[in-house]
Amino acid sequence: MIASSSVETSSLPRCTSLRIGDRAPDFSARTTHGEFIMSALRGHWVLLFAHPADFTPVCTSEFIALARSAEEFQQRDCALLGISADSLPAHLAWVEAIHTQFGIQIPFPIIEDPSLAVARAYGMIDGTAQDSATVRSVFMIDPSGTIRSILNYPATVGRSVPELLRLLCALQEVDRAGTLTPESWQPGDRTVAPPLQTQAAVEKAGAKWFFQPAGKTRP
Repeated sequence: MIASSSVETSSLPRCTSLRIGDRAPDFSARTTHGEFIMSALRGHWVLLFAHPADFTPVCTSEFIALARSAEEFQQRDCALLGISADSLPAHLAWVEAIHTQFGIQIPFPIIEDPSLAVARAYGMIDGTAQDSATVRSVFMIDPSGTIRSILNYPATVGRSVPELLRLLCALQEVDRAGTLTPESWQPGDRTVAPPLQTQAAVEKAGAKWFFQPAGKTRP
């Protein structure tokens, strides 16, 4: 059931410190697209990105960029999911203002979290915080519901949507091929082999045993 305070908090911890490899906490809440349950997205990749308030300049720029790239995420079976510490009415007004002033439709849902219950459950804020300024995290969640990446940004610096898309592609390639992606990897580039596990394999590989290229990936 959706709680009257907008977020179902009975199963959420008050404050936690999530790590890569942890299970993404489940919750139910109201969004700009209606009622929502996090676990309903199991079976798909999820990009959960958080905001400390509506109508802020940096966050507005990110919403516009994510809206323009939404189809690329959709093609890779990744659901975009925003969350902000403001209320649903504020979200709806913000979405309408972006459409009216910039001609951009926001295609993804935005979760309301005025009680900061979800922000606390995802480790973005603790009980001593004086405001929601640190609610600026990004969580990449895989189809099993496991957190695969956590990125934290200050309120003054905008996130790079191309980098978030690259991160998604890299995680999917790692899962598909069982290899690793090197620095600045892009789809179609060569990957690198996982670390060798035996002395015999190291001797066979030669002097560059610690950095072995793998094959090219699909673009």
